[in-house]
Amino acid sequence: MSETGDSDRTIPLADEVRRPTVQPVAAPPPVQSAAPPAPQRAPVVSPHGAPVTPAQAAAAGDLQSVELLNRAYKQMAEQLGKVIVGQHDAIEQVLTAMFCQGHILLVGVPGLAKTLLVKTISDVLALSFKRVQFTPDLMPSDITGTDVLEEDRTTGKRSFRFVKGPLFANMVLADEINRTPPKTQAALLEAMQEHRVTAGETTYELPLPFFVLATQNPIEQEGTYPLPEAQLDRFMFMTIVRYPTPEEEIRIMKQATTNYRAQVARLLDGPSIMKLQDIVRRVPVAEHVYAYARDLVRATRPGEAGVPAFVNELVQWGAGPRASIYLILAGKARAILNGRVHVTTEDIQKMAHPVLRHRILPTFSAEAAGMSADKIVDRLLAEVPRGK
Repeated sequence: MSETGDSDRTIPLADEVRRPTVQPVAAPPPVQSAAPPAPQRAPVVSPHGAPVTPAQAAAAGDLQSVELLNRAYKQMAEQLGKVIVGQHDAIEQVLTAMFCQGHILLVGVPGLAKTLLVKTISDVLALSFKRVQFTPDLMPSDITGTDVLEEDRTTGKRSFRFVKGPLFANMVLADEINRTPPKTQAALLEAMQEHRVTAGETTYELPLPFFVLATQNPIEQEGTYPLPEAQLDRFMFMTIVRYPTPEEEIRIMKQATTNYRAQVARLLDGPSIMKLQDIVRRVPVAEHVYAYARDLVRATRPGEAGVPAFVNELVQWGAGPRASIYLILAGKARAILNGRVHVTTEDIQKMAHPVLRHRILPTFSAEAAGMSADKIVDRLLAEVPRGK
């Protein structure tokens, strides 16, 4: 008994006293700031408030591209008009061929500014330009390039280095192309079709865009080498450069006999031209326009079923499928240059002469009767139905 009279109790030791177990408190997870929601792009709407579909937006972009090309064409024609008097058809055909990635053959008597036209176009465009005067002694390596043996003065080691010819330019003027032998003319074939040249075992790519503009004198045939049909077919257009009108000839005399010096502005560069070339290929064409271009080209082939009767008498050889392709491309370019987004059969008719005149070979009897390729094309345009 204790002094207090309380009953005996056993007091546990201090180290035996149970203490509550303290659980470690986990650190709260870091507060992550909520990312701002991605901005919602407002839907494109038309002026009337209706949403615009992707197809409609693409069509609107194409319309702007057409306006761009039409404006570029007008500006180029204006700049060329400062130097070249008249020759509106020739200027239109040259620019059309360039926008179609085609080559062009300019045919005309001396003194009609064929070379000046090509040189002025190179001044308007920010493109590299080379001029080659074709002569009877011109060799293929003179235009494509050749390997030159060089010696390192330090080590004495010798090696070959390829020296590029004048074909390595965006615009190449082949002046009087029919004055050089066929082997040199043939050296242009790969460059014009494939945009590359081969020297030895190495193939070199040509810069893009690449155009060949050739000139030819139709009246002087002595000492010349007529272009073979295989090379003529590589040219998209054969453009006839005609005499000026009386009023234009007065302007030519005034400009040539004074101190007049026209200053032309550069409007387009290589990437811009390639973009415009892509726009041309996106122009839609109706089925009846395709059919009309096909029927017009097939009507030039003697022996084909359904051709006009005069073709079997006057034509020795007709145009191939490349003519159909160029007719459609030229129609697309002409439509855009005139501010339209669709091709008509009238566009095909306007481009028929420069596309077909060098692809139709008249017979001897036709030439004796004075029926040129242009007159045959005139009769075809009059007889081949245009469709709907």
